[in-house]
Amino acid sequence: MGRIELNNHLKAIQAQNKKMFIPYIMAGDGGLDQLEDQLLFLQACGATAIEVGIPFSDPVADGPTIQNAGKRALNQQTTLQDVLTTLQTFKNKRNIPVIVMTYMNPIYAYGVERFAYTCATSGVDGVIIPDVPLEEDQIIMHALKRHDIALIRLLALTSSKERMKAIIERAEGFIYAVTVNGTTGVREHLHPSVKEYLQKLKQQSAIPVLAGFGVSSSEQAKELSAYCDGVIVGSKIVQLLHEGKQSVIRQLTENTISQSMKIT
Repeated sequence: MGRIELNNHLKAIQAQNKKMFIPYIMAGDGGLDQLEDQLLFLQACGATAIEVGIPFSDPVADGPTIQNAGKRALNQQTTLQDVLTTLQTFKNKRNIPVIVMTYMNPIYAYGVERFAYTCATSGVDGVIIPDVPLEEDQIIMHALKRHDIALIRLLALTSSKERMKAIIERAEGFIYAVTVNGTTGVREHLHPSVKEYLQKLKQQSAIPVLAGFGVSSSEQAKELSAYCDGVIVGSKIVQLLHEGKQSVIRQLTENTISQSMKIT
């Protein structure tokens, strides 16, 4: 696909008033030989796109579940190069977008231009880099544009009106609306301001708005999807994959999609 195709893919789903569901997995958790089966399984479950995490030793945006998954992947000697090479081997079997989530340090070590090029050849459509703020995105943005890779931007609950506007204006693919003041992880209850926050984003954004961080059940997904275009589920998916509970993942995914699509 690529940046333009990713934009068109998501906007087409949005235009049909369908809700989106993006699961997150940690590449290398359980071994990289599992990555193809994991992605194709989630694709078969009906995922809109898949977010693939790259294990990193200092994952500042991640909570305990994803941190532990990253440690397991690092213990398997999983590297950025390994993940991208593995993604390349089965890119022709995928028919939904793949978005890589990583941090800037591994990209620097690998090489910014080389990273963007290898993402493109591996069938990666977008990247999420939590530790690259808007003011510093030039360190990666030009290389990504040259290779038609979208930079997916996160937007925090605490963002000012001015910052929200600036991020929305430069956003590609979708807005990643962070629904907690903290790291990733399962939450029993949502912050009271989340609904108003999502509504404001929807009013201002020309591209889809997806809610992430803390979404762990189809009920939460349905609740949030009433105010945006869909959800991203990470820690719960990672936990269930680690426990070998694919049937529960399928049920969660299908229930989330079916429930959210009933929202009018």
